[in-house]
Amino acid sequence: MDDGRVATFERVERDGVAVHTVPSIFEACGVGVAFSERTGGVSVGPYASLDLAGHVGDDPESVDRNRDLLFESVGIALLRDVLTTAEQVHGTQVAEVTRDVAGCGALVEGGRSPLKGVDTLWTRERGIPLMLMYADCVPVVLVRPSVPAAAVVHAGWRGLAGGVVRAAADAMGGLGGEDDLIAFVGPHIGACCYEVGRDVVSHFESRFATIAAASFHLDLGAVVTQELVRSGVPEGRQCHLGICTAHNTDRFFSHRAEGQTGRHGALAVIL
Repeated sequence: MDDGRVATFERVERDGVAVHTVPSIFEACGVGVAFSERTGGVSVGPYASLDLAGHVGDDPESVDRNRDLLFESVGIALLRDVLTTAEQVHGTQVAEVTRDVAGCGALVEGGRSPLKGVDTLWTRERGIPLMLMYADCVPVVLVRPSVPAAAVVHAGWRGLAGGVVRAAADAMGGLGGEDDLIAFVGPHIGACCYEVGRDVVSHFESRFATIAAASFHLDLGAVVTQELVRSGVPEGRQCHLGICTAHNTDRFFSHRAEGQTGRHGALAVIL
């Protein structure tokens, strides 16, 4: 790319559903990547309107319909039944998604439950969409074009302190072949809005040059950047959307800014 980045995001809107996608990576290896916005769905109240999460108190039928709408918008409606999600416990556990677990968490009510205790899903299987949900935490999608393989990572401060990004990169890096891991980082709360206590800062200040001992504003994006570099993904193979969720609640959900709210998603699928 002319600006030194591996790729650039493109915002695409269809039928009111907006996503940030990466056409160049799909053209290169058939991996679809999408980070959703909050508009175009059927949820109401604090969940308005494209809430994708089944664990925040929204009407389950509305959430399932929102997932339908997202899949229709990005052109993978035929894969809706094998959507795979995870419990998301702010931990570091990584799960490989194979055919035998495809579809876990596809529906809020009915069907199989999301994969328990997991904050990273990865696959090398074609036709299995992976999706995790966010409302300030950092969504990270990792892609190995040479395999191809893809992962979706849920990175909040606890997961980052525990090494969730490194664990995900290690799983993807163990596949052999070319060292070509790429990272796409979606919308998340910025340091401008993420004020935390001394206990949280203490987990990071001795390990990351970006975290000053006197600061109480945690830059999760900078932590992710450094963790990726340490995991073998240089900044030239990272693409950051750079949008603060708390400053843009008209487009994204933010637990810090709104309290009770819905969740947008990060989606990856190999086609």
